[in-house]
Amino acid sequence: MTSVPEQSRPPVGLIALLSGCNFVIGMGAFVVIGMVPLLAGDLGISTAAAGGAMTAYALAYALLSPLLVSLTGRIGRRRVIAAGMIVFALGALLSAIAPNVSVLYMGRAVAAAGAGVVTPVGAAVVAALAPKTTQGKAIAAFYFGLTLSQALGVPIGGWIAFTFGWRAAFWIVMALAILSTVLIWVRVPAGLRFTPVTLADLGRALKDGLVMGAVLFTASFLCAIYVLFTYLAPLLEQTMGYGRDGITLVLLLFGAGAVAGNLIGGALTDRLGSVKSLVLLCLGQIVLMPLFSGLPIDGGLLLVLVFVWSAFGWSFVAPQQVRLLHLAPQLAGVVLALNAAAIYVGTASGSALGGLVQTVGDLTWLGATAGITALGALGHILWSHRAANLRPAGR
Repeated sequence: MTSVPEQSRPPVGLIALLSGCNFVIGMGAFVVIGMVPLLAGDLGISTAAAGGAMTAYALAYALLSPLLVSLTGRIGRRRVIAAGMIVFALGALLSAIAPNVSVLYMGRAVAAAGAGVVTPVGAAVVAALAPKTTQGKAIAAFYFGLTLSQALGVPIGGWIAFTFGWRAAFWIVMALAILSTVLIWVRVPAGLRFTPVTLADLGRALKDGLVMGAVLFTASFLCAIYVLFTYLAPLLEQTMGYGRDGITLVLLLFGAGAVAGNLIGGALTDRLGSVKSLVLLCLGQIVLMPLFSGLPIDGGLLLVLVFVWSAFGWSFVAPQQVRLLHLAPQLAGVVLALNAAAIYVGTASGSALGGLVQTVGDLTWLGATAGITALGALGHILWSHRAANLRPAGR
């Protein structure tokens, strides 16, 4: 079932507003990356348990996003996106006042439920309203907010956490989410409706092995990255002796690499095609991430390594989106929701695997483990591409 918009192009400023919402979502989702040592110290838990705040968010998003998108398919898009931002704000509030790790995990799960509606519904709105000739640029513009959150939101949130306490970072996320809700209600046109995504559409996508195999590449690729990235702050603290300023600088460089990767990914896809681009990006991760097991290194070299690593990682967004839309154009809305969920399946899996590595080894094992996991992602994309080529025409 395809989405048929009532308008031929996005209203002026709509993509920018939805991209801004994505920035808030990304900041709230990943801000814990910069505060893992603080969470561990304040709540009296291990760094692996503190990293579990990312895992809790990711698991809740992965489980709830496709279901909530399908259940709200007949409701006006403005109401759905605004409601999602309100729920996200409530999750940030619960996280900010959490007296223990269990309540923190609960707050993270609530926030994920809200985010799991905002991002895929926003992506579907942008994809459906944009003219076919500029659809790729429109989707890239929408996801620019998410990558920008890596460049600014996460390091700023980490700096705030180290300076004013980790709870302050969640209060700021809550305030930004409330502001976003108001802007959505004021600026997004009422009555935006498309052919609804239903539970039947979700069932069709889940039963299609080829589509799900392609969607889950997102999970396997990001799993490798988050084995390392979730625990980057304590790794730098242990091996490089970095504190607030050093960790913030590294996260800023990672974010700058994410923004560059978002731009590079589109150009790479146009030049090489989606599959070749994804293979190249896997090879980059296989080579780069094991280098983190060799820390400490010169500070300048570390910054270059972090930037290049991030650029290779976040370049995957455009080719993966293009590949999925080409594989299942008739299920675009639900496939985008499943892909958004797969982002957090990968995040949760990588965070959990990184935590497990620490129970049997040391933080310095993370880079090598991440590289091995990226080798699995390479095998995944090669298998998925071969399966797509072998599929009978018309199916």
